[in-house]
Amino acid sequence: MSTAFSRKLKATAQRIERNLIVLYLARRDPRVSLLAKVFIIIVVGYAISPIDLIPDFIPVLGYLDDLVFLPLGIYLCFLLIPDHIVRELREKAQTLIELEKSFIAGTIIVGIWLAIIFVIGAYIVRYSGS
Repeated sequence: MSTAFSRKLKATAQRIERNLIVLYLARRDPRVSLLAKVFIIIVVGYAISPIDLIPDFIPVLGYLDDLVFLPLGIYLCFLLIPDHIVRELREKAQTLIELEKSFIAGTIIVGIWLAIIFVIGAYIVRYSGS
């Protein structure tokens, strides 16, 4: 797979993920209509469901439904939500994504420090008795 294609695919996947987070936030927003919320539940449910319209093991067609139906469903949901709400929820989603990344990074750093402390402690315990 070419590097440019894989970068484009990754960017598209990240955009879909961010849009699904926006839809999740919209589902809980009281300013969003009931019709939009019904469509949101269907689209997000389809996105996280292990059952696809066309099973993934069918070559090409298996992933085609995800590449066509999911973006189309997201687009339809965004048509039902006022633009100012979508913009506000996109900012909120971006903040959540950045917070998740910083939480993961913080967890890794704390894990490294705990491992260092454990190794030093084990060394002290092992060699202090002799």
